[in-house]
Amino acid sequence: MERKIVVPGDVVSDNIKMSGSGTYIRGDEVCASVYGLVNAGARYVSVIPLSGKYIPHANDRVIGIIIETTHSNWIVDINSPYDGLLHVSQYPRRIELEDMKKYLKVGDCVLVLVKDVDAAMKVELTMRDKELRRLTDGRITTIGPTKMPRVIGRSGSMIRLLKSIIGCGMFVGQNGRVWISGSEDRIDLAIQAIRYIEANAHTPGLTDRVQAFLKAKEKTMQSRIHESRDNEEW
Repeated sequence: MERKIVVPGDVVSDNIKMSGSGTYIRGDEVCASVYGLVNAGARYVSVIPLSGKYIPHANDRVIGIIIETTHSNWIVDINSPYDGLLHVSQYPRRIELEDMKKYLKVGDCVLVLVKDVDAAMKVELTMRDKELRRLTDGRITTIGPTKMPRVIGRSGSMIRLLKSIIGCGMFVGQNGRVWISGSEDRIDLAIQAIRYIEANAHTPGLTDRVQAFLKAKEKTMQSRIHESRDNEEW
């Protein structure tokens, strides 16, 4: 069945209990909040974005980069048209205003939670939650935010697959950024896999494709290792 294309404001359901991602409730109706394809399930209706920037929502976990320090806030680039505000009171421990730059400085990467987004798109962030912290190692790669659901997979299935096969640490921000930790070759492989998922996000059987992709990459890497050892012995 061909999916219907909708734009923000289009009605996608008259049952507000069906509201899923990419939708919002207006009166007694569920409306599209993004331009995309309607995905109607048995218990929910969502809209799969076809393009666009990351639009923050409360409770999103994102990867941000500190771009400025003001009197009581850190200004954070969250890969969105809207910067995030991390107030000093939302840091995991109590600190004095004059010490802010000792804890987070321009260029630092952080795992943060979107605490609130008001009607004027003022985005308030927090680090006062489990796992939220400054990132001091690893690497960050960025893909189109609309492709992130495919990197995460249903109930986190794809990200678990990547971690188990590649053998690296990984945190996926809902704003299109992925933090990866591990040895350099594992990080390189993880980035290649994420790029592969991004390029093939709309194709069927993606999990099987990713497994085959990683198997081929691992075989190539092992061949290079053996060749290198043989050359050293020679």
